[in-house]
Amino acid sequence: MQDVLIIGGGMAGASAAFFMASGRRVTALEAEAHCGMHTTGRSAALFIEGYGNAAIRAFTRASRQFFLDPPSGFCEIPLLTPRGVMVIGTEAQRSRLEALYAETAAESSAPLEWLDAGASRSEIPVLRPDYIDAAFLDRSAMDIDVDALHLGFLRGARRQGAQIVTNARVDAIERVGGTWIVRTPVGVFEAPILVNAAGAWADQVAAMGGATPLGLVPKRRTAMLVDAPPSINAKDWPGVIDVEEMFYFKPSSGKLLLSPADETPSEPGDAQPEEIDIAIAVDRVQQAADLPVTHISRSWAGLRSFFSDKTPAVGWDPQVDGFLWLAGQGGYGIQTGPALGRLAAVLVTGGNIPDEFVVEGADPDFLSPARFQQPRSE
Repeated sequence: MQDVLIIGGGMAGASAAFFMASGRRVTALEAEAHCGMHTTGRSAALFIEGYGNAAIRAFTRASRQFFLDPPSGFCEIPLLTPRGVMVIGTEAQRSRLEALYAETAAESSAPLEWLDAGASRSEIPVLRPDYIDAAFLDRSAMDIDVDALHLGFLRGARRQGAQIVTNARVDAIERVGGTWIVRTPVGVFEAPILVNAAGAWADQVAAMGGATPLGLVPKRRTAMLVDAPPSINAKDWPGVIDVEEMFYFKPSSGKLLLSPADETPSEPGDAQPEEIDIAIAVDRVQQAADLPVTHISRSWAGLRSFFSDKTPAVGWDPQVDGFLWLAGQGGYGIQTGPALGRLAAVLVTGGNIPDEFVVEGADPDFLSPARFQQPRSE
């Protein structure tokens, strides 16, 4: 008998196990042979405080200190490295760009730089003069080492006594006398608390456990690596994002990572890139930048799972005792990972909300699953 069972070993499940394991018997059940094979392992994450809705931005800010100063022994390399991000717009997008600039500047802990077309091209020389009208630059944005973060959570959880069980795809869930019983091909596991950190499969897990699905929609996101122009040193460029998030590109592993920022509803599974999305990415980026693409070095796809309001669900199910949601992180699960994992642990232990959550306006009520459901009438 464990104290807590966590379904899922991606960033959500790993962070929850890390923060819950101190003083508790915790087991995380991962369906695949290795943790993080789907969304976590396919993320090209940036830490951007101005990215996402108000709730996402607050929990991103609440994660900042962990990224900058993780616990001793958590990892051997920095979790964040300087990158910066430039949000660009055409003349037709000018009002949208100005509004986003004002909104982001009001909350950002670092100053933003407004750039005209010439200054934008000084930063990114390949931007087309007949495309770019203006941009703003956030130099505080950072690349996140996703592997280091994820492995740090897993190692740290194990050091505290947590079990991480792979090849443990859930076959059945039932609750008997206040205890969750989870059956998998590698054994039966029991605990009074069940954490649903199953990513794209979270609604399926909920239904298996007798909870009402919350309407989670997995959406495919495509990315690829291409060569940078041989005459240009692009390794220190900031990431570039269209103001309407129709595409983005950034340096990665000595090449350029391109994405059409697609959000195609998909069934949970092993997402694969489609040729049409690869072509769309290249076309959109080439409309904005003079980037010849003669060869795709590698392409991949992952699932970013959203609820209708693009806000995660982290909290107790209002209908089913002992069932904690930790799902729906969408494209923000890496940059909010430390805060959401810590929040899940606080809810399980009944502890106090951390001071930095209060300071940053990271209100747990923003994430409550009760916003989707009403308790069953007696």
